[in-house]
Amino acid sequence: MVRLVERLRGDLAGGRNIEIYVTASIAAVVGVLGVFDLVGPKVVGAATLATLGLLAVNALGPRHQVAGLEARVSALTRLVQERIAGEVSADAFLATDKKDLEREIGGADDIRIAGVTLSRTVRTHIGDLQRRLMSGATVRVAIIDPATSTPHEAARRSTIPDDPQIYEHRLKPTIDLLRHLAATPSSTGRLEVRFMPFVPAFGLTLIDPDTEEGRIHVDLYSHRSPGPDPVFTLAARRDRRWYEHFHAEWERLWEVSRPPAPGDGFP
Repeated sequence: MVRLVERLRGDLAGGRNIEIYVTASIAAVVGVLGVFDLVGPKVVGAATLATLGLLAVNALGPRHQVAGLEARVSALTRLVQERIAGEVSADAFLATDKKDLEREIGGADDIRIAGVTLSRTVRTHIGDLQRRLMSGATVRVAIIDPATSTPHEAARRSTIPDDPQIYEHRLKPTIDLLRHLAATPSSTGRLEVRFMPFVPAFGLTLIDPDTEEGRIHVDLYSHRSPGPDPVFTLAARRDRRWYEHFHAEWERLWEVSRPPAPGDGFP
């Protein structure tokens, strides 16, 4: 009896099983009143229906929870089976943007970016890159070389092959922003820029790539496609084989690219 009272007190204090206690209380009160003829049959009938209603509602909750749990388990089981069979949809790993990139850049000590012109990337993250440089981070950026025929080749692969000057125009604001970054006052970090003598087949964004928490975002460049390019993300711990592959690709891109010449306007 003492345990029952303690359990009752604990449930009421914690707000647990309230509907059960309410149902039992209604049933008990109506039963006692009916025995002593203190209420009429209509009241007893109405109270009985109300009690049954409470019981029905109380039973629905667990059933819905079980149904939801079964659906989630079924979906997870199907996903595991697909992965085992090698039939996972490409939507499971390809996206149209780099999720959490702003947050990742904001906390990184080693940032490396390679792409055709990077006009949108550098413009979007200029503030974050500047703050990281002021905090001592290293930022490396590789874009195509405006002093070669590479911008014309990029145009031929794009949706505007008849306007070869367009990529030269896109490179100019990127280079201006990179010059601005290079002149960041009170910067304790290091900005390095290089120019690629070819159009890369993919873009790369590496976040602290030499650490176990490193991440690499890979943009798969399309041929004359107006839509967004597909992107996938590799984690150092999870995707060791392909992470190391694209990490090495960055090193090769960087190695064959030229550093700024005096005429490029970098300090």
